[in-house]
Amino acid sequence: MKNDRCVIISGGDYDDAVEIKSEDYVIACDKGYEHACRMGIKPDLVVGDFDSYTGEVEAGIPVERYPVRKDDTDTMAAVKLAVEKGYNNICICCAFGGRMDHAFANYQSAVYAAKKGCDVCIIGNDTKAFFIHNGEKVLECVKGWSLSVFSMSDESQGVSIEGTEYDVSGVKLSSDYPLGVSNEWKEKTARISVESGTLMIVESRMGE
Repeated sequence: MKNDRCVIISGGDYDDAVEIKSEDYVIACDKGYEHACRMGIKPDLVVGDFDSYTGEVEAGIPVERYPVRKDDTDTMAAVKLAVEKGYNNICICCAFGGRMDHAFANYQSAVYAAKKGCDVCIIGNDTKAFFIHNGEKVLECVKGWSLSVFSMSDESQGVSIEGTEYDVSGVKLSSDYPLGVSNEWKEKTARISVESGTLMIVESRMGE
């Protein structure tokens, strides 16, 4: 294992928000291989059913091909591989934009990793999403960005948010009501925790 971070390049809209380091283990998913080439990155593994990328993969790069008719999306397959390989820090990029169903599937894939005990995020140029399960996350203040917290489980119990304009302690969030949307930074850091459940914490760039 090169280090404890796996970067997964998905097949959504291209962006270059993630700084990929030489020691990262990189998995490119289908069209994500095209994005990797555009970044100048040689992935350690390419996975997918290759319905969105039909070109050649550079010789020497391992490829895992899947049938089009399968249960896992290409990104979910990559997340499962990262978990199986023991990576506890998973960063997914090029996962926003495009089809809404694929974007939401990427959120669910991240939830899967969080419930396996991984520190997982999806990073884009204008949006950053962090996922925690029965734990906490401390984030640095990002000026000009909003901060929202959503329950990805039916209910998330014991949710606390500190360092924001709207702090709460020990509240319940549910998946059918957006109570935690559009909070504002107040301190240099924000601490978000949940006693029982899974949260998606979203930072969004605000309009000028």
